[in-house]
Amino acid sequence: MNIPNLITIFRLFLIPIFLLVFHSNMVNNILYGGLIFILAGISDVLDGYIARRYNQTTKLGTFLDPFADKLMSFAVLISFTMKGLIPMWVLIPILIKEVLMIIAGLTMYFRKDRRVIPANRYGKLATVFLYSSIMTIVFKLPENIIRLFLIITLLINIVAFYNYLKIYLRK
Repeated sequence: MNIPNLITIFRLFLIPIFLLVFHSNMVNNILYGGLIFILAGISDVLDGYIARRYNQTTKLGTFLDPFADKLMSFAVLISFTMKGLIPMWVLIPILIKEVLMIIAGLTMYFRKDRRVIPANRYGKLATVFLYSSIMTIVFKLPENIIRLFLIITLLINIVAFYNYLKIYLRK
């Protein structure tokens, strides 16, 4: 178990903490939940940097990292939608994309020589915009800015899915 994998496991532990804080009755629960989400994002960047910089990439990390990302994204998207902060027209397509990517990833791993499609620039950009969109909500930016970020996030997720689909079909 190396440092990047431990950081990824830490990120997995942040998910129930996010859920407890976000759905609590405490004052500023959305802000604190957003800060936990930011901490998860920072730890994601950090574990990836350490893994690549110090040649500590592992099969476990290649699987666990996107798994942790997807679980945190699901938790945040569903939670924000439940509170009426993200509309269903954003949630549904992104959830469908993520579920299809999980299925495709598992299919590739178990049926096609245990390979995993690594994150590419479109997937990373989709993640950056998801975080940005959530932050526009957490920090209560004007509604038109929030809507713009949500639309861009949705469009980039569609482009990312299309690109991952092309890669999947070639493998």
